[in-house]
Formats: sequence, C-alpha cells, structure tokens
Amino acid sequence: MVGAFNEEEVTASLLSNKMTCYSSRDRRFCKQVHDNVHGNIYLDPLALKFVDTEQFQRLRDLKQLGLAYLVYPGAVHSRFEHSLGVYWLAGDAVEKLQDNQGLELGIDNFDIQTVKLSGLLHDVGHGPYSHVFEREFLPRVIDNCTWSHEEMSVKMVDHIVDEHSIDINPASLKRVKEMILASSSSVQKSAQEKQFLYDIVANGRTGIDVDKFDYIVRDTRACGLGCSFQFERLMETMRVISDEICYRAKDYLTINKLFTTRADLHRTVYTHAKVKAVELMFVDAMLEAHRYCNILNRLDNPAEYWKLDDTILKTIETASAQELQKARELVLRIRRRDLYQFCNEYTVPKDTMDHFKQVTAQDIVCSQRSGGPELKEEDVAVCNVKIDLSRGKENPLESIKFFKDYESNEKFPIQENRISHLLPGYCQDMIVRVYSKKPELVEAISVAFENFQRKTYHNIPQVHETPEKKKRRK
Repeated sequence: MVGAFNEEEVTASLLSNKMTCYSSRDRRFCKQVHDNVHGNIYLDPLALKFVDTEQFQRLRDLKQLGLAYLVYPGAVHSRFEHSLGVYWLAGDAVEKLQDNQGLELGIDNFDIQTVKLSGLLHDVGHGPYSHVFEREFLPRVIDNCTWSHEEMSVKMVDHIVDEHSIDINPASLKRVKEMILASSSSVQKSAQEKQFLYDIVANGRTGIDVDKFDYIVRDTRACGLGCSFQFERLMETMRVISDEICYRAKDYLTINKLFTTRADLHRTVYTHAKVKAVELMFVDAMLEAHRYCNILNRLDNPAEYWKLDDTILKTIETASAQELQKARELVLRIRRRDLYQFCNEYTVPKDTMDHFKQVTAQDIVCSQRSGGPELKEEDVAVCNVKIDLSRGKENPLESIKFFKDYESNEKFPIQENRISHLLPGYCQDMIVRVYSKKPELVEAISVAFENFQRKTYHNIPQVHETPEKKKRRK
C-alpha cells in the first residue's frame, strides 16, 4: 500500500533524521532513566548518542562536589547524574514556554533539541574534583590562567562528534556550543532572535537557570540538608517578554530564596573549613605530581584530557615513582585524616571590602611574634573565601524583570525595599581562613594571624581566640 511504513522503517527514519523534525515528547524511541531527584528522565536518540560515549561516561568518575564527600559522606553524586538532570530540566523549561507562548515565540523542535543538548553537555569539560582543579590548582601552575571548563566542554563536544561520527545538524551543534558558553559575556551568539533560549541552561543575564535548579536540590539532598526553594514554581510561571525570561512579581521572594540557598550551600558545604583543608592538601599534592601525570599537556587536547578524572588521587597513591613521594605522603595524610589544621578565620569588615587584598602566607609569617617557633611560608596555608549571591557585590535581583499578571505585557524591575526591609542589604562576604600544615605550629600561626589582623584593621575581627585544645595538639 503506497504511503504505508512498517515500524522498522519509521524507527530508521527517525534515527537517521538530524532531529530537526523529531518530536521531543514522543517517548517511543527514548530511553528511560530513573533519577533520584526528578524521577523518570527520558533520553532521546540524539542525546543517547552522546551519553553512550566514553567521554560522557567519564562524568561518572567526577564527583559533583569534588572533595566535599570527605566531610559530607553522602556527597558522592557525580557530574553524570547532574548533567542528566540539567538536560531534563532544560527540556521541561523550553517545552513549558512552548506550551504557554508557542505561537508567539516561534519555538520549534530545533530549539528544544539544542537547549536540551546544551544542558546535557554543559559540564563535559570539568577536571578532576571539579572546581578545585580549575580555580585552585591551575592558577598555581599557569600564570594569568584563563582556562575554563566551559571552553573545554565546547572542545570536548567537537571531539565527541568527530570521534563517534555523530550525525548532528551543524547549525544545531554551533548553537549548543554557544549556549554552553552563554554565561560568558564574550560569547558571540549566532541567533539574533529568540535570545531567551540562551538563558535557560547558563544564564549570564540574571543568573537564574536550570543548572542552579538542579544542583541546589541535588546537593542539599545528598548532604542531608533541607531545601525550601521550589524551582517548580518558577518553571510553571515564567514568561518571555521582549525576548527576556521574566517572572511574576509575587515570585520575588522565591527567586531571592534561590540565591540565598546557593550562598548557604557555599558557606556550609562548598567552602566548609574542613573541605577547604582537604582541598589545600589536594592542590599541594597536585603541585608535586602534575608533571608526572602530564596534566598541562592535556589541557588543550580533548583526546587526552578526557582520561583525567577523580581516580588521579589513587594513581598518585599507588604509584611507586620516587618523584611522587611528597604527593603520596599528602594523599596518605588525607586518607588518615591528618589534615591541615584550621587555626582561625575572620570576615572582612564591610567598610574595608572595597580595598581588600588577598591575604597570603607571607603576610602571616611576617606577623609572627619574636621568641616563638620560627614560621616559614611553607608551614602556612591561607584561604580567601568569597561568598556572594552570584553577581559579586551586586544584588542579582536588580537585573531580573518581573510582570504583574498574565494579562500584562509590561516588564519591570523591583527594588528590594519595596518587598521587605528584612532582606540583607549587602550581597557579598569575604572570609579569610588560616591553616597550619603542622599541628605543632597551630599556636604560633594563630598568634601571627591575630597580629596580622591587629596591624591591618587596628582590632581583631575574628570572633574568638583559637581553642586551647587545638593549640596543644602535637
């Protein structure tokens, strides 16, 4: 019968098509995965072609929270499930916009596919233990380091497509890579219309994106913390006005909770004092081992870079090379919980924030008292921890546009003092922490740290003295 196709022909036609006409909601050809945060996730055929590669499967060996699992034992979830979650939420977000404003916005299956793929692939460029590799280790070995996991993600996407001969529309591939880099102000966007699509996965305009929606819920759950932020509310009510995603005015406090919950996670989990102690030791071990592991030569080569993952600690720990002796000792100290000792910390006074300079080990050593143990820079570790609401000193809610109700097409900003006088007036903290690499030097370093504060601020802004029990530890 002319015009009739059997099931095999239909399947072959869908799979060979470049997905521009594929219906994202047709689950007959999707693979179902059950996620512990979002429930059932359905991976379409093109997404599966990327997922079923060794480069993407590598994300199973990259912990989402890096070394935080050594403090929060449940934080062992990986970049793999986070990427699936962002893929799913990205698709859900753009499909909701299509349902509510489809004719007005002109959202088509091409748009849906590119947004979903950018969510799936946005983190494939992360290195071992994620952000500590990029933000703490690489700047120590590369002067004026500009390397970013987003740029590497783009290179990795190209490598996956070439290595596995993935049949994808070149225009779609280009758009996916632009969306991965969308949070960067320097990214060149090929599309002059439907700019709001770039704000779904990595939002450089307002900071509200499905990447945050997923990791905030996933991370709090893994660490056993409560989370009252409900991203579903924002997903259901968001609306595009003049090519920008806007939110109901009544959801102002929900959005505020998004940013404050993120800041709370940074304070209690990501920059926990013990987590930072382990990270300092990891960085010191990597400084000793990076030449042996040939890390720098892999940074711009996706074919070699994908082989780097969290197993690098085990590689250092089990290698017998003499040049890794110091690195092995540091890893062994981590295993045995013989960590760098936290001495004390202070929050930089608000009136000095504009002139704050990063505190270094040299600053502490130069403040040591005479007559005590002689301190050297290699005995001291300093962490300058910045915690904000996602946009430095600026309030991210000032960049967000709101609307009155669904009958209105007007968008407008909202000043925080029109909502509540209980909202914080400052959007950034800077915390200086000092650690002793040797337990017997805790007291001497603590005193030097107090001297530094007194000399810098004419008082001691730390909350209390270092406990005597910690000082006596040998």
